[in-house]
Order: sequence, then C-alpha cells, then structure tokens
Amino acid sequence: MLNLLRYLHDSELVARFQRTCGLFPVEDPHQNGHCAPPRPGTPLRHVECTRHGAADEQHEDNCNYKHKENGYIAGVSWPRYEVRNQLLYFLFRVSAGLGHEVFYITFLPWFQWNLDPFLCRRLVNIWAMVMYIGQALKDVLKLPRPLSPPVVKLEKRVDAEYGLPSTHSMAATAMFFTLLLSAPSRVQFQFEVGLLMAVLLSVLVCLSRLYTGMHSALDVVCGALISATLILLTYPCWETFDQLQLTSPLSPVVALVVPLFLSYTYPELDHYTTTRGDTTTILGSCAGCSVGYWVNERLGETFEPQGVLPVPLPALSLVGLAMGGARFALGVAVLVATRQVVKTASLRVLCSWYGMSMEDRETRRRKEIEVPYKFTTYTTMGLVNTVLINRLFVLLGLL
Repeated sequence: MLNLLRYLHDSELVARFQRTCGLFPVEDPHQNGHCAPPRPGTPLRHVECTRHGAADEQHEDNCNYKHKENGYIAGVSWPRYEVRNQLLYFLFRVSAGLGHEVFYITFLPWFQWNLDPFLCRRLVNIWAMVMYIGQALKDVLKLPRPLSPPVVKLEKRVDAEYGLPSTHSMAATAMFFTLLLSAPSRVQFQFEVGLLMAVLLSVLVCLSRLYTGMHSALDVVCGALISATLILLTYPCWETFDQLQLTSPLSPVVALVVPLFLSYTYPELDHYTTTRGDTTTILGSCAGCSVGYWVNERLGETFEPQGVLPVPLPALSLVGLAMGGARFALGVAVLVATRQVVKTASLRVLCSWYGMSMEDRETRRRKEIEVPYKFTTYTTMGLVNTVLINRLFVLLGLL
C-alpha cells in the first residue's frame, strides 16, 4: 500500500502524463535578468538570482521558488514550456477553469437567476462544505505539490499552497453529482445523459489538475473519494437540512456565526497562502446566500419554478436567450459593484481601526484584516444575489 501511495504521489508520474498530452518543459538555464531554476532541495542560501535593471516586472514570476519551513526549496517552476497538442491544452485549461472559484461565483448566480433557486441552494451548501474540508485538510496534512522540474506548472497563484487533497477535484465531483441527484425532482431530463455529463466533467477537471502540474495523482484521487464519501454520508439529510435552513428561526444566526467561527479558527501556517482567504470568501458567500434564502421564504417570494414538479426544461429561443443574457449581465454588474463598494468600505474601516495602511498588501494578509473584510464583502454579495437582484429583475420586467 505504501508503495502505491508513493507511486501516486510521484512527480515523475505527473510529468509523464504532461508529456503524453504534449506539454514539455523548455529549460532556459541562463539569464538576461532571469533566474536559472535550481535543483529541488537546494538550500536557499545557495540560490543566486541576478537581475539586470530594476524594471523587470517578470522577475518574481520567473523565480517562482517556494519557501518551506525547513529553509529548502520544495519546487520551482520552469519559466517556459512547449505545447505540442493545442487541442488538449485548450481542453484541460478550460476544464481547470471549471474548478476555480471565479467559475462558481458566476455559475451559481446564473443558476439562481435563470433556472432554479432550489438547485442553487443545494449546490452552494455542498460547495461550501467540501471546499472548507478540502482547504483545511491541505493545511493540516501539509503534503507538497509536485516538484518542478520535472513537472511544468501552469498556475502560479496557488503554488504556495499544499497539495492533498485537490479541492478542484473535490468541488467538481461534489457539485456535478449533487446536481445530478437533486435535479430529477425539479426538472425533467434523461438521467443517463446527466450521469454521463457528471462523470465526463468530473474526470476532465481531475485530469486538468495533472495537466496543469498543480496536483499529483494521489491528490486528485483522494479529492474525488473524499467528495464521494461526503455525498454518501450527507445525502439522507439533504431534505431535513433544506427545511431547517428555510424555516428555523435560528437559521440566519447559525448561517452567520458558524462560517465566521470557521474562518477565524482556520488552521494557522508559518507562511502566507491563499487558502484562508479563499475559504473565507466561500464561507461568506454561503452565509449570505443562506440568510437570503431564509428571508425570501419569510417574504413568500422564492422565485422558484411554478407548476407541477418536475417541470420540463424550457425550450431554447432567441427571446429566452436574450432575457437570460440580460439577467446575467445585470446581475453580474450589480455583484461587481457591491463587491467593490463593500470591500473598499470594510477595508477602510478595519485599517483605520487598527491604524494600518490600506495600500499595503501585507496588511490585507493579516488575519484580523483579511477574515472580516472578505467575510463581510462576500456575505453582502450573497445577500444581494439572493434577495435584491431577483426583485430588481421583477421591477425591470426581466422575470
């Protein structure tokens, strides 16, 4: 078993998959103001970076060395790579985008505005649960991502995070199969086609994490298995949780207090990564949406499909597409404006309270600043998404 785990966690396995798919590293060991990638495990004091000129804005990207607590470099990224199969490159890059938070923050509101708030609520709840568990496990287990070289890494923002489990794999598996299990009671469709789509999309997202060099096979397999286990364990409780979420007088209090508590007690690391901030963003979005669904239920306006369920899928028409596009464009514009206003205001208040500069990036990374400003911002966006935007659509005749 240990040999199998080592094999699945081996960076060379990821590199072989990349080469099979036509993605190859291009070693550029010298210079012109850039850093030659050192060998993994080289002590930091032995790494020399020469920089010709102060205007080299790409210096940090080309010297993407990852600091670890033991003072060694666990992995580096080749600054260049060669793509020999454009079709697979495009396919896996798009598939990787299906697991990014920005996709869910646009895809879920689209579901809310154009299809069924019930399904959106299910997806938001599952998304928040699996992402918190996955992100926290990363920072508790602290298993490294694949080494580069030999792996080519196509994403840099999350490279400082730990690897196991792959939250892309977790989120994709959980979301697509939650939709598959929840949709039959709401809309009419062929279950076999839905199952095929759920499997295909989940597999593509999982494989994309190998292609982009961000996870080992072990990270991906564990992520998918953890999500499958969570779905099996929680599925019998989904209906009960729905009722409590919508009708319990304690629902809004629990929806705000529990995510905020989880954000503040998120596992601490000795270096900064994006995991805490991203997790706070997700928990805040879920908290705002949950309170919004409760408010809608109290007001008697849930904006759900009318008629006998399951309803047939709406026929595509130019008018329907135009209305859906208008709702999406207006909704996203309102959410972006809300984010900008609340983020700026909350940062200004917090930085003034603690006597810090808003312009300092390190200030925004401090827990006492990052957690409350992100939680406030995205909780407000969740409320606006669920409560105000649909009412704006009604006012403008878009529903």
